[in-house]
Amino acid sequence: MAPEAVKSVQTVSKSQRAYAWIKGQITSSQFTPGYRLVLPAIAKELDMSVVPVREAIRQLEAEGLVTFERNVGARVSMVDDTQYRYTMQVITIVESAATALAAPRLTADDLRRARAVNDVMVASLDRFEPRTFSVLNQEFHAILYSKCGNPRLIEMVDAEWTRLNHMRYSIFEFVPERARESVREHEEIVTLIENGAPVTTIEDAVRRHRKGTLAAFLTHEHPDETPAL
Repeated sequence: MAPEAVKSVQTVSKSQRAYAWIKGQITSSQFTPGYRLVLPAIAKELDMSVVPVREAIRQLEAEGLVTFERNVGARVSMVDDTQYRYTMQVITIVESAATALAAPRLTADDLRRARAVNDVMVASLDRFEPRTFSVLNQEFHAILYSKCGNPRLIEMVDAEWTRLNHMRYSIFEFVPERARESVREHEEIVTLIENGAPVTTIEDAVRRHRKGTLAAFLTHEHPDETPAL
């Protein structure tokens, strides 16, 4: 092993290792919302004492991924639909603007790449895996907005995607039927860009697309209410 690699391994503390492992279990849905985190069991799994595991749990609690309840202990945080709604509202605004600004800069190769990703999403519908679909969905949209030319706008979009990813779940786990509508709308957006549609038309299409996903989730969670977008 190279000296740099040895140094890297040595500088990773046990609490950091525990943090990375637990977070990985959460983001991969191995530990689902409400899952009880038994510290001794995790410590045994990672071959370490409970102390660094407890430190990792505190860090995850600060990030909102874990909640601690008196007389219950640590659990994976439940889905907060209010925070999801807020995040999606911001993504709807900033990503639609970024995509519209990027549209004139996108090349034929960019659009081919976007279509290729969407084709994989379409092919996955018959053996649907929500989290994989969500990763591909993010990749598709990143291709379309990454050339907007405004680095601060890209930072805002990326930050909200990161916030969304920290919520640890895929929207398509709750509303899998939305997936088929989503890939169809993807093709419509790519076609608009390909045909040189006005940037306002492209922005409106992306905004409708995002609002459709949010509306599907809110309708699922609150079927007796009119979704407040």
